[in-house]
Amino acid sequence: MLWMSTVVQSVGMGMEFVALGWLVLELTDSAFMVGVASAARMAPFFFLGIVSGAVADRVERRLFLRWITLAGSMISGVTAIVLFRGLEQVWPVLVLTSAMGCVWAFTMTVRQAYTFDIVGPETALNGLSLTAFSQRLGGVFGALAGGFIIAKIGIDGQYLVICTAYALTAAVLLFTRESGQAAIATPDSVWRNFIGYFHLLASNRTLLLLMLLAATTEVFGFTHQSLLPVLAKDELGMGPEGLGIMGAFRQGGGMIGLLFLANLKGFRHKGMAMFVLAAGFGLGQMAFSLADDITVFIVSLVVVNACASAVDTLYKTLMQSNVSNEERGRAMGSWVLSIGIAPVGHIGIGAMASAFGAPGALLVNGSILLGVSTLTALGMPKMRRLE
Repeated sequence: MLWMSTVVQSVGMGMEFVALGWLVLELTDSAFMVGVASAARMAPFFFLGIVSGAVADRVERRLFLRWITLAGSMISGVTAIVLFRGLEQVWPVLVLTSAMGCVWAFTMTVRQAYTFDIVGPETALNGLSLTAFSQRLGGVFGALAGGFIIAKIGIDGQYLVICTAYALTAAVLLFTRESGQAAIATPDSVWRNFIGYFHLLASNRTLLLLMLLAATTEVFGFTHQSLLPVLAKDELGMGPEGLGIMGAFRQGGGMIGLLFLANLKGFRHKGMAMFVLAAGFGLGQMAFSLADDITVFIVSLVVVNACASAVDTLYKTLMQSNVSNEERGRAMGSWVLSIGIAPVGHIGIGAMASAFGAPGALLVNGSILLGVSTLTALGMPKMRRLE
């Protein structure tokens, strides 16, 4: 049921990704503002990362997921109403996007920890890979449907469909009956977990380094996604349907990377794989920037996102594997905090794209990610040997 709910929810998220980028580009015709909108969505991850981890280690995760998903449905419904009434300025979109970011900060933390509860530590990599695969699978359908829905009935209708998808997700979660084999028996209070988070970072250098690596990958890697609407419209001359197709290939690439991880039974060289995939992520972006036709562009997009989804899943797996069972929620809060640094990258890549074009911005970010990954792998043998 958790897997099925993740697929349904990800259909809505895929639609939301297409809708947000296209809406802001239509309102402002600015690559920079598309980056700002992406930053508005990710900013709550930074501010709520620690809190979400503390909450995840305190609540009944199975029940909390239902309520936080309903909150996402309500925000999407409000967005649809605002758009139906007519919208000329971008700031209401930014406010509602930030509110949705708050919802996802908690959702992503709790969902990852609950997945680990269900599968246990021995099959954590496979379980988290399959959860991420279900997110990508739903994202393929959501992105494809999103582009065509916008073209046929408009963005306001699109957000109404998103609202419905999240409500259906909450309904599916009603059928999750078990807390999981690895769930915490006697959780501490939220305040104790909050204070314990800082003790955890001070004492666990591996977790801290994984946080920094995840943050670097987020800033110089995952922020390429905010340029897809710009690339679709300005570089390739596509409409919303084309952006939806690009989104589907992006998610499909992620599925390839996750299927690869899910089939690694008993794989021990996770640290080395993490660095290789991060370097591949950077190389893929550099190829992305040099693409001169749609075929090369799509192939690069698939490769980039295969590496992206795989390395992201390895970060989450290693973070939870290198803490005690009682600290796993805080470990996932660390991951959310790491990806919450993304607004810096989204605004930066948007500014670079406005200054010297989207391909140049991708080339710069890809080069930095490749360099950081290579140097860190060479200089930190202990991280390379993580299992």
